[in-house]
Amino acid sequence: MSARKRRFQVHFTERPTDYMAIGGQLLSDQPERDVVTVNVLVMDGDWPNDARKQVLENILGSLTKVLRVPEPSPTWWVSFQVIEEGSWGSRGSVLSILDLLDSGVFTDEKIKAIKQYAQTKKHP
Repeated sequence: MSARKRRFQVHFTERPTDYMAIGGQLLSDQPERDVVTVNVLVMDGDWPNDARKQVLENILGSLTKVLRVPEPSPTWWVSFQVIEEGSWGSRGSVLSILDLLDSGVFTDEKIKAIKQYAQTKKHP
């Protein structure tokens, strides 16, 4: 594990059961269900499928552990979404993942991979 600080923002939003549906039926009209939706949003960068898979499995495993259940529920959904370059705004303007490379969040190895990825996106 890298000595660098891990910085993540986690936002929790609880929704009433009459705001969600499964199979076209409101959850408020069904027997009580354990429904969890997690959306991981990242800036466009070097996110190979094996890294995405690991993130999804880690989240599902952590939920299983925290909720003290033997396995993830089929009503838990986790998605990994990449926000295209030019589509993420912060600090009063459009932000690029390249703007964050000196923030201390990424390892040297990840910085190199992101820079390589950015070069291939500019010159396919």
